[in-house]
Amino acid sequence: MQLESNLESATLVKRYKRFLADIKLASGEIITIHCPNTGSMKNCQTPGSRVWYTVVNKKTRKYPGTWQFIEVNNSEVVGINTGLANKLVVEAIQNGVVRQIAKFSKLRTEVPYGNENSRIDILLKDEFDTDCFIEVKNISLGVSGALGLFPDAITIRGQKHMKELMAMKKAGARAILFFCVQHTGIETVSPAEKIDLVYTQLMKKALEAGVEIIAYRAAIDTKLSTIKLEEELTVLV
Repeated sequence: MQLESNLESATLVKRYKRFLADIKLASGEIITIHCPNTGSMKNCQTPGSRVWYTVVNKKTRKYPGTWQFIEVNNSEVVGINTGLANKLVVEAIQNGVVRQIAKFSKLRTEVPYGNENSRIDILLKDEFDTDCFIEVKNISLGVSGALGLFPDAITIRGQKHMKELMAMKKAGARAILFFCVQHTGIETVSPAEKIDLVYTQLMKKALEAGVEIIAYRAAIDTKLSTIKLEEELTVLV
């Protein structure tokens, strides 16, 4: 995926009010940019870190700059824009990257479903004309041992989605929990039991019920301003 504009680099001063970040340019000027992430951003918002951002000048945007990536552990790059996750997964499916979804006849996004007023991120018809419900979750939290964790904060919404996936599976559809890993240093993925025990328990229950849980890691090129899902990772539940 080509980003909306060429990436520019700066140094993170601070993130605040959830949706804003101050960054320091090479000139010394400090500007405010949009932070497209509602999560805790645990381990990926350290002041002084190198960041990359895009700039799009539109009248509808109060802040032209959008924070896209941050460098962690001196060499690893993390994508913090959660708005890209669904697009990355759709692109990977359409390009045949996701081996678990080899063929499909129809793809729709943000489709209402379930009993809890939810919207499924991606709904497919597979080669057997079976509905395939795909819930996408973005992973940016990396810890020691190249382990990626989800969630990075307690997620009531995520718990609801897990229950909905189990209900779809019970009704005869395919149900997939898809982790989009925007972190170049992560090798394996696991639920964050110490952060959200209920979500961890629901994930284990979902796996036992037949919900498929998969993860793919993004390749990030800050020089070419591109990001795309490429490599399947192991999920430890």
